[in-house]
Amino acid sequence: MPSASCSDVEFEGEGSPDVLIASDLPLQGSSRTQTLQMVGAIRQVLGDAGWKAGDVNVAYQSCDDATAQAGKWDPGKCSQNANSYAENESLVAVIGTFNSGCAAIIIPVLNQAPGGGLAMISPANTYVCLTEGGPGCAENEPDVYYPSGTRNYVRVVAHDAYQGAALAEFMQKEGTTSLYILNDREAYGLGVATNVKNAAEHVGIKVAGFEAWDPKASNYEALMRKVGQSGADGLFLGGLIDENGAQVIKDKVKVLGANDGDVKLYMPDGFTTQQTIDESGVENTRGAYFSVAGVPVDEFESQQAKDFVAKFRQSLGGEPVDPYAIYGAQAAQIVLDAIANSDASRQGVLEQIFKTKVSGGYLGDFSFNENGDPTLASGAVIGFTIYEGQKQLEVDTVFSPKQENVDAARGS
Repeated sequence: MPSASCSDVEFEGEGSPDVLIASDLPLQGSSRTQTLQMVGAIRQVLGDAGWKAGDVNVAYQSCDDATAQAGKWDPGKCSQNANSYAENESLVAVIGTFNSGCAAIIIPVLNQAPGGGLAMISPANTYVCLTEGGPGCAENEPDVYYPSGTRNYVRVVAHDAYQGAALAEFMQKEGTTSLYILNDREAYGLGVATNVKNAAEHVGIKVAGFEAWDPKASNYEALMRKVGQSGADGLFLGGLIDENGAQVIKDKVKVLGANDGDVKLYMPDGFTTQQTIDESGVENTRGAYFSVAGVPVDEFESQQAKDFVAKFRQSLGGEPVDPYAIYGAQAAQIVLDAIANSDASRQGVLEQIFKTKVSGGYLGDFSFNENGDPTLASGAVIGFTIYEGQKQLEVDTVFSPKQENVDAARGS
């Protein structure tokens, strides 16, 4: 793949590679710490397998969908990468993306790739409408992503209806009765904001306002005064830290006070990174709550995950293991198993991915439904973690939301 986006081809096995897999992640900007660990996790899975899937030698390239100018994923880069993937006939699967907006660009290109479509498996996308329609989705979603009529995309995380439900349940427990909801106008941000709105109303929380912030604004003090005038005792930010999120947080505290005061602050996984604390300042994120799909590293229950973490921690020199690394490892293992159980063609690998049944895997037990979402899931796939902002993110609680609230968040 092009050197402008991707690393050199990596292969440390015997002989020469037969097929290529790639990851597509934002390796610049606020998500870099997490995504570099995901790349390292994929390499570790390949190394442990001897760079083989059955009898097939597998090479790897790490590709970047971010730009320095954007400081995050970039639509143009996602499009360029997608076309490169589709045209490279040796490529049989893509692990990615990290951001749902980028996935929305890449999936339909890979769906029409030569050889029956190119499989894509995400360790992190949570935007509901990538796989299913309904309230909050455009009329042409998700069909617009699959022009061939056949699905080529799966993910190993629960979508944002689960996150919306988890947040609403937690807000209720915290005593929030009136919630103001903001979003960053991106597909993911508006989507998760809508899921939170639906779930909050279902559990009896009043929605005092629902609108967008302009990521290009210099400050949000007027917007925060509007939140204050609404009487809300909670504020939710649906979006990414990359969309001027640090300034939104600073102005929230400046106008509405500390996060453990009259107006509590809640944020989804687009903000759940140390970078949010670093960019916003400890004094502005202290007491705020952050959610993320998945569980903390020390709560992964499978032996496979525990063994992976022990070894991976050594490669990091003792640095904390980010949970997303384990989701990256799970995605990589599914790809290797699919290659091993197929004829190593694009269509063969895609068919095997949809037949996947994971038992005792990094994330527990699960398979994929016809939409590409995990089903019959246990363990880390449907677990959610709520962190509290201190000098670092500190675990507050870990739980799985009630199904009735997930259905409400979805709008059904």
